[in-house]
Amino acid sequence: MELGVAHVIVLAVAAERLAELAYAGQNTRHLVARGGREIGAAHYPVFVALHAAWLAALFFHVSRETPIVWTFLGIFLLLQLARMWVIITLGPYWTTRVITLPGAPLVRKGPYRLMRHPNYAIVVAEIAVLPLTFGAWTIAIVFSVLNALLIAHRISLEDAGLAERRQAATPGCADAGERQSR
Repeated sequence: MELGVAHVIVLAVAAERLAELAYAGQNTRHLVARGGREIGAAHYPVFVALHAAWLAALFFHVSRETPIVWTFLGIFLLLQLARMWVIITLGPYWTTRVITLPGAPLVRKGPYRLMRHPNYAIVVAEIAVLPLTFGAWTIAIVFSVLNALLIAHRISLEDAGLAERRQAATPGCADAGERQSR
């Protein structure tokens, strides 16, 4: 199979995601060793499968001759910078699983000053924007819908898991826009 520019881009994204999984795995092990607990572990394989299928769909269904829509690629690259901002802000608390460490401070800096779930907002945008870079509207729509359902479930799990820490951080106000660590 001869690779086109689109394939190289998808492979680069896959390599980035694998590196992130390694970093997240290391952080997960350290958090669990410190008393962290995973919330909603049963959904995690579905999350991984969805993202792997998204990349596979792009790799196998986008032709090597597909022209690149440079505006969408530029947006995707900006999303990668935002993603790195989230990862750097959370540091040792960043994982791909929902892990909560009792007593850990809630993160209220970086993108968490601006919104409660910046990483999820970025992922929602990425799932749509990368396929649009290749004109793959169907892949963008199908995976955006599936991802939105999964993210909504994941946010409910995370919010429930962090509720006690939020209340402890803001007495008398359980939902005052606080930002959380995982």
